[in-house]
This record gives sequence, C-alpha cells and structure tokens, in this order.
Amino acid sequence: MTTLQDPAAIRHFQSVCDACQDLASRYHGPSELRLYADGYLHALRRTEVLDPLSQRRLEELVDRWILDPSSFIGPGGDFSTLYETGRN
Repeated sequence: MTTLQDPAAIRHFQSVCDACQDLASRYHGPSELRLYADGYLHALRRTEVLDPLSQRRLEELVDRWILDPSSFIGPGGDFSTLYETGRN
C-alpha cells in the first residue's frame, strides 16, 4: 500500500477526495471524476509543490481510490443511486 508521509500531499489527497465526493453527489460519473483528478494532479506537477516521490505516491493513491467504487456514497447515502443520471 502506498502511504503518504508528506503533510502537504495528505492535504492535497483530502482535497481531491472531498471534491470528487461532491461531484459524485451531483451525479457526475467516474470518467468526470477521473478528468477532475487528472487536472488537479497535473496542476500539482506543473507547480512542483510536492517533491517527485510524494507526487508519484499521491498519483498512485488517487488512481486506486477513484477506481474503487466503495470510495463513494450515493446522494442521501444510497449506493444504488450513485452515478445515476439525476441531471435533466
């Protein structure tokens, strides 16, 4: 398991998690969550906020986290409504 040791990397992971959870609660699908996370991680890479090892570990952890459906709860805490098209 990849662990994050750098406090800044931990804060960025929490930020990505919170934003993706918010997007999922507004019926955004996995591909949209992936786009958001990729953009966030790209911005971190470009600004060189984290050292290369912390950046790589953060990217690996976010990749695994987004692919795991148990990382998200549907709106109202119902797993069955996760990613349903609630947008009109």
